[in-house]
Amino acid sequence: MHLLAAQPGALSDNDEAIDLEQSPGAIVFLSAADTDLALITAAQEARLADAAHATVAAEAPSLRAANLMQLQHPMSVDLYLERVVRHARVVVVRLLGGKAYWSYGVEQLVAACQRSGAALALLPGDDRPDAELRGWSNLDAATYDGLWALLGQGGAVNARAFVDALGALATRNPGNPAPAVRTAEALPENGLLDPSAATIPDAPVVPLVFYRALVQAGDLAPVQALAQALSARGLRPLPIFLKSLKDAGSRAFLAETFAEAPPSAIINFTAFSAAKPGQASDDSPFGVDAPVIQAVLSGGSLEAWREGTQGLGPRDLAMNVVLPEVDGRILSRAVSFKSAGDPSPATECAVVRHQPLSDRIDWVAALAESWARLRALSPAERGVALVLANYPNKDSRIANGVGLDAPASTIGLLQALAGAGYDLGEAPAAPTSPEALMQLLLSGPTNRDPARDASTTIRLSEADYRAFFDQLPATVRTAVEDRWGEPAQDPFWDGAGFHLALHRFGKVLIGIQPQRGYHLDIEGTYHDPDLVPPHGYLAFYAAVRAQAHAVIHVGKHGNLEWLPGKALALSEGCFPDAVLGPVPQLYPFIVNDPGEGSQAKRRTAAVVVDHLTPPLTRAGLHGDLSALEA
Repeated sequence: MHLLAAQPGALSDNDEAIDLEQSPGAIVFLSAADTDLALITAAQEARLADAAHATVAAEAPSLRAANLMQLQHPMSVDLYLERVVRHARVVVVRLLGGKAYWSYGVEQLVAACQRSGAALALLPGDDRPDAELRGWSNLDAATYDGLWALLGQGGAVNARAFVDALGALATRNPGNPAPAVRTAEALPENGLLDPSAATIPDAPVVPLVFYRALVQAGDLAPVQALAQALSARGLRPLPIFLKSLKDAGSRAFLAETFAEAPPSAIINFTAFSAAKPGQASDDSPFGVDAPVIQAVLSGGSLEAWREGTQGLGPRDLAMNVVLPEVDGRILSRAVSFKSAGDPSPATECAVVRHQPLSDRIDWVAALAESWARLRALSPAERGVALVLANYPNKDSRIANGVGLDAPASTIGLLQALAGAGYDLGEAPAAPTSPEALMQLLLSGPTNRDPARDASTTIRLSEADYRAFFDQLPATVRTAVEDRWGEPAQDPFWDGAGFHLALHRFGKVLIGIQPQRGYHLDIEGTYHDPDLVPPHGYLAFYAAVRAQAHAVIHVGKHGNLEWLPGKALALSEGCFPDAVLGPVPQLYPFIVNDPGEGSQAKRRTAAVVVDHLTPPLTRAGLHGDLSALEA
């Protein structure tokens, strides 16, 4: 069988066997958690540095560390046991999920240690005892529990005590009892990363909720980078570490913290869903009236993300996207990726850490700021854009939400906004009936007739458009110009700017979503993943972004979420990201099409508000034909 050489930081998602190419060591430590491996490697590096100044070098026995994810193939396991484990005097494995997670490896490892006489500790990956793992181990209870406690508490001090204990086990004389293990220093299960942050006054509060494991491993760069980005925008970051959103103690800590510092928005880094089967959907672990923005700490590499079109791999998709969606979180962007350097000489293991990506950090901070701004503004100060779909781009199909009477719904939204105190202006008055709305939209430019009278619609000047266009990523600008030429070639260009299918009433905008192109097959290109939008499309959203604090796309479905770019975890060069940016978006969407609704949620950070399918009735005949039937 062909063997692959292990790549630093890479995980095995296939059926190929991997050769980790490690030399034997007196101690072997295995875990599927990069945080564990980084922490133990740092502790061993410190131990070797101390030993270098000592007179007896044997006080620092060699240690090898490896990721269990790279030992999934049976041949990978056999090879590692033969080349590394059989020479070890102490073997420790931390298993989240019990023996079933690494069944073949456990069985072969136990047999190998029985043959070699090595000390073996199979430790649970969390704080729940596992009698089966303990039974496979051969250490006394005190030593086993001591090692488990040190790993469970984490942190640099406990990691050093853990490595020291393994060193003492590896160098003890045969037949002697195991040396005592130092008592673990306790790290709170829940807490504030910077307790003083809770006392900073005045600014809108944005908690950053993340796993305690990041504190234990000292792997906090993304959290710290996002906290700094929020502070730079005048917000008050509140980094909170937790054991788990499902843990009762963690929920109680959140409730206590939020009572003292009510959040304007929440950024969540934790994975999975906090919901339980049969649990009410409104039983949120956050328990406050604030949007929860999901930021992804990707387990993939930056290189794979840059080069790929999927955005995230299967594990990230399941843990950080699909399951959090069950809780109704707003998916933002991936803000960090796993980065591995060369293997450390101390453990021959490449230390993998989260490496933040600055422009994605800033995007998520901007989205949090946008949601916080909505809360801070009074209704009369808020700008809102109502955008109506137009597929295909015929005047007869304007506002054609699937399963939704979009014109009537838009009128209902306008009435609700007026009743809540939003500014709809005085003259001209906003339409008050579906018929008046359609007459208004058809009186100005449309996708079918861009040259129609634009005297009452919004116009974007050439200077304003150029300012918007020039700040877009170079790849986006080049793609638009290569496909569509100069702005003056666009059908919505009027000689000195763009006349848009966008009407203003006070601080409320009503518009027809622009088509993705012109002089082409509209139906065939509506979902085209490669067709970049023309200048007129960009101009429409430039005007919306300049005047609206939030966007409501009324009904299934528009075309913004189908623009070119990654499937999710978008980059700045992805068109939905470049066109709409970090603007809060609400999206009434028919409940029986979650697949297409997911596009908007995952690519444009939309909050999908489901509506029911329309009631069924007999089609029958109508008009003059009904008289014939009678």
